[in-house]
Amino acid sequence: MAHPVSKTRDQGNRRPEHSGEGHGLQNALAFVVMFILFAGSIYSLTFFERTNVWPFAVCLTLFFLAFWIPQTIMGRSDSGPRMAKGDRKA
Repeated sequence: MAHPVSKTRDQGNRRPEHSGEGHGLQNALAFVVMFILFAGSIYSLTFFERTNVWPFAVCLTLFFLAFWIPQTIMGRSDSGPRMAKGDRKA
């Protein structure tokens, strides 16, 4: 096991918290914003014509942002090395 956890909880030791635990409103707001980007990318395709490719470009951009922002900017990739050492403070 990479991160041993004490079996007794009365010593102040506890299991590591999950990512985002205790941030329900922030998580819900992030979900709504990213869902709007995703829905906007689908809606932009209603304006697509073979002579006008800009709606398709807007669709690809919004779709990319809807998945890229949560995975990179809002993700926990910056804390990976610290978490591997056992420092569980988010």
